[in-house]
Amino acid sequence: MLKISRVVVISILIVTQLQVWAQNNTNSPYTRFGYGEIADRSFGAGRAMGGLGIGLRSGKQVNPMNPASYTAVDSMTFIFDMGVHVQRSWYTDGENKQSNYNGNLEYIAMLFPIHKQIAMSAGILPYSFVGYEFGESVTEGTSYSNVFSGSGGLNEVYVGLSIDIWKKRLALGANVGYLFGKIDHQQTSSFPQGSSAWNSVNMQRVKVNDVKFDFGLQYTHPLSATQKVVVGAVYSPAKQLNSTSYNILQVGSTSSGGYIESDTTSNQRFDLPNSVGLGVSYTKNNKLTVGADVKYEDWSTTYFFDKNDSFDNRLRIALGAEYIPNFQERNILKRSRYRAGAHYSNSYRQATIQNTRYGFKEYGVSVGMGIPVRTGYPYDENRSLINISLEYVKVQPELRTMVKEQYLRLTLNLTFNEMWFLKRKI
Repeated sequence: MLKISRVVVISILIVTQLQVWAQNNTNSPYTRFGYGEIADRSFGAGRAMGGLGIGLRSGKQVNPMNPASYTAVDSMTFIFDMGVHVQRSWYTDGENKQSNYNGNLEYIAMLFPIHKQIAMSAGILPYSFVGYEFGESVTEGTSYSNVFSGSGGLNEVYVGLSIDIWKKRLALGANVGYLFGKIDHQQTSSFPQGSSAWNSVNMQRVKVNDVKFDFGLQYTHPLSATQKVVVGAVYSPAKQLNSTSYNILQVGSTSSGGYIESDTTSNQRFDLPNSVGLGVSYTKNNKLTVGADVKYEDWSTTYFFDKNDSFDNRLRIALGAEYIPNFQERNILKRSRYRAGAHYSNSYRQATIQNTRYGFKEYGVSVGMGIPVRTGYPYDENRSLINISLEYVKVQPELRTMVKEQYLRLTLNLTFNEMWFLKRKI
């Protein structure tokens, strides 16, 4: 067994413990709305390049953002990819401040060829995160306090196929994903001791179990023997989800005359939106890659708890680049890949304040590097990579008194690239 295979086993044990240690990925109060914070689906290099992926085509990493990219993998290659992150977050509404640490296993994925023109990928990755807790004091007649809290999110297990249909220039791909998970929202109202009013807990839960589809296309146009331009497109159709919602109200204590009411419904409508994306990249082999992505999601017509007037359409734009000083140099710093990027988006979520809806914008910049890892093959020490990215994100609401958010996120991605059917010389 190769040395790197033992590293895979050890790394899985580490990130498994990290997942147990840190279950929540966010403390944002805005995850109270909709499905919460939509996860970034970019892996490795793309994460440090502003979250690119639609137009990226590389045989050295998994890229589920565009399933057409899978056929870029070499016919004798197996890729195992996983990522973890830790982040520091800051929240302020102008008067109050709060900061938190979060971290978690992000994803596990693999990629391998099954024919000279067909490749397959499979993995598990998050779709959305919910995690928040905040309170308020109410003075209407009898004073009392409310605490609002939420947790959970949706995850996706996917299997994808890609096929080269014309001269290794035009590729099509599709992911079939199983979306599952639950989202809990809870309001706890507490009254002063001696009050005639009863404390209450109102919990709302949504459980989702359904199949979703993502489609992709990539066209590669060679400019020379070492240079190419790739144009990519992705499409995810709208989907009415198979879901069940629960409402549970507990008033007072059942031992002192209180009661519990519960209601389960399976006919409330929850949707995913139509989304379409375009991407383009320019690559000079083993030297330079630059790219840009644009993605649009039609959230304004989607239903959530049987209402389709709660969300806003979302647009995301990303730019990024990767540079390698000298791919064949023995010095590891010169063989490493240096990356930078930026992104902008608006959120699909909106907060209603005094009967007016307000959204917010997200701005982010990122830097990172990919460090080559020895695989045991002396003639190719650039196949496997340790990818590190550092991202700063600012969330700016439309209303000045709303909560402003800042994030500093460190992501570690391990891409193990091993050759099949090839014995190492001793």
